[in-house]
Amino acid sequence: MSINTDTKTLLEELYATPEEKVIEQIHALKTELADQVLILGHHYQREEVIGFADITGDSLKLSQKASETKAPYIIFCGVHFMAETADILTDDDQVVILPDPAAGCSMADMADIEQVSRCWQELSEVLTPEEAVTPVTYINSTAALKAFCGEHGGIVCTSSNAQKVMQWSWGNREKILFFPDQHLGENTALAMGIPENEMIIWDPFEYLGGNTPEAIKNATLILWKGFCSVHQLFKPEHAETMRNNHPDIKVLAHPECSREVCERSDFVGSTEAIIQYVEQAPSGSKFAIATELNLVNRLRIQFPDKPIWFLSPMVCMCSTMFRTDPQHLCASLMSIRDKGALNQISVSANQSRWAKLSLERMLNFV
Repeated sequence: MSINTDTKTLLEELYATPEEKVIEQIHALKTELADQVLILGHHYQREEVIGFADITGDSLKLSQKASETKAPYIIFCGVHFMAETADILTDDDQVVILPDPAAGCSMADMADIEQVSRCWQELSEVLTPEEAVTPVTYINSTAALKAFCGEHGGIVCTSSNAQKVMQWSWGNREKILFFPDQHLGENTALAMGIPENEMIIWDPFEYLGGNTPEAIKNATLILWKGFCSVHQLFKPEHAETMRNNHPDIKVLAHPECSREVCERSDFVGSTEAIIQYVEQAPSGSKFAIATELNLVNRLRIQFPDKPIWFLSPMVCMCSTMFRTDPQHLCASLMSIRDKGALNQISVSANQSRWAKLSLERMLNFV
């Protein structure tokens, strides 16, 4: 996405300003704008940004808060699909701003509307109407895919409510098409007791996803071949190394991690669930956590009485989440003060109508 000259100049000026001065300006702008602005901050944001958030949370919590607020301006410190979701769930006269429009999501890019539509058509060539499929998209997806689910009797899920969403989906139809994250779908289904032989992987670059018609007919869960570029870096051997070095440690993993990592973990849960698990544990508890680095570092600071390690020896930081910095946040606040809306995220009316339906179905399973 191109940046206009005025925006580029403003950001250049802010980057030339000492960061402590930018921080001071953000504080002043928040005070000046008061209840005109609500800042939502995802847990994976850097410290110098998350500190300005009025509400912090994972995708589910922030989706709820976006649907509840009446603030005329919402600044979403997260990534593009999150800001789209906020725009879908808010009123038409509310403005949603993404500080850096280049903050995307590699997982969301692994399934586009053309691929999913082609998959749907190919499934219809193999299955009878009685073998109906419910499309389920992880919230880490574009508005177009959320709209597709809404229009085809489907639903959105998050890592917090994936099991409830799957139960609802199988209650309505025989099969689920789950996209774009293979691991969340697989780990959730296994925890529900779904047999392995009822799951297949759909490769969007192959006809019938690389499956035989018989395999599709026998499957109850069709998993899209997609993944989170951060969570895929955790390996089962990382958990083994941690246990060898710290026999009394608990390994906590996000369900976007591979099946092999989750199987070697003591607890698998959403970002909010991981935070609550650490918070409720007794003092002295030791944890190795398999999720984004900014969150793990924040937990270390919040719970100094509980030794916490990052599970991977490599740095697993979400680079797109990291794009939102104080300079972009300050520019967003300045644009609101000056009666503009820098980097407004707006979903078309038709797309929003169908996507909102699938999101509202999801919000029934909080």
